Amino acid sequence: MLSIGDLEIFARVARTGNMSAAGREMGLAPAVISKRISHLETKLGTRLFQRTTRQLTLTETGSGYFKRVLDILNLCEEAEDFISRGNVTPRGVLKVSVPTTFSRLHVAPHMYAFLARYPEIRLDFQVGDADVDIIRDGFDLAIRIGELQDSTLVARRLAPDTRFMCATPAYLATFGTPHDLADLEQHNCLASATDEIWKLQGPKGEHHVRPQGKVRSNSSDFVGGLILSGAGIGMLSTWDAGPALRDGRLRTVLPEYAGVKSRAVYAVYPSREFVPAKVGIFIDFLTQLYGPDPYWERDLNLSSDHATRGKARRRRGAVLASPLVRAQSAGRR
Repeated sequence: MLSIGDLEIFARVARTGNMSAAGREMGLAPAVISKRISHLETKLGTRLFQRTTRQLTLTETGSGYFKRVLDILNLCEEAEDFISRGNVTPRGVLKVSVPTTFSRLHVAPHMYAFLARYPEIRLDFQVGDADVDIIRDGFDLAIRIGELQDSTLVARRLAPDTRFMCATPAYLATFGTPHDLADLEQHNCLASATDEIWKLQGPKGEHHVRPQGKVRSNSSDFVGGLILSGAGIGMLSTWDAGPALRDGRLRTVLPEYAGVKSRAVYAVYPSREFVPAKVGIFIDFLTQLYGPDPYWERDLNLSSDHATRGKARRRRGAVLASPLVRAQSAGRR
């Protein structure tokens, strides 16, 4: 019979990828950690880790075992919480991965209210735009924005991610207003490294645009700053650009072409089973806060006075002829 202690050691080594680091976190010598892992592998009759002089990685069997061990440990935590607290008060450290700009605008301002409601929870936020390995890095959940790829992870939709092409009035006055998608190749179109193709939903279906700009960055926050400075045209979400669209610092460009509706703000977590109370109440909190009609889109007029003129002047067939724009019907994809 395997002990919970062995499973905890295995999970800690799998998360850190290092026996010494796992030992420091658990207050055990590296030799003890190594011996317990070897003992576990012997009991199971399989190798859980590939060992080299520089790194420790899970085998395919070890990776599958790790996911199931996490479920077991979460269940044990829930059982202890049920006995000691009646599972009424969520508690413990909640480790969350969040995107930079969204966390600053729409997560951090609400955490005081969340902690006031759940005072026995402590928050550990890791901020960055790169996707993390939730299981390997020990996150309880991550907030992700966009179109999710197929995954064994569980995703819960928190809010829509409504996007439009935007620019400052000064940029449009200087370089002209695009009247159709083909006109975009005459403009400085700015995009981050994770947004190299703009997927647009227009009057005649879905279109893909590959923006050509003079500046590249791995940060969507940096690109947003460039757009607000008047450097070019870019795709921005309403949760980010809403205030600037309201006060006139930004205008929508070709507003009849919005970002595809399959994009959204999601909470992503490892398993649908044995979800810790602290994870469930945090997701519920954000769902109630945002919802299908999020507060950042209230009273937001996304039309533009040049939209009608743009439709009238659209050149027949120009989109298909442009080397920049690959128009593609969603039904043919």
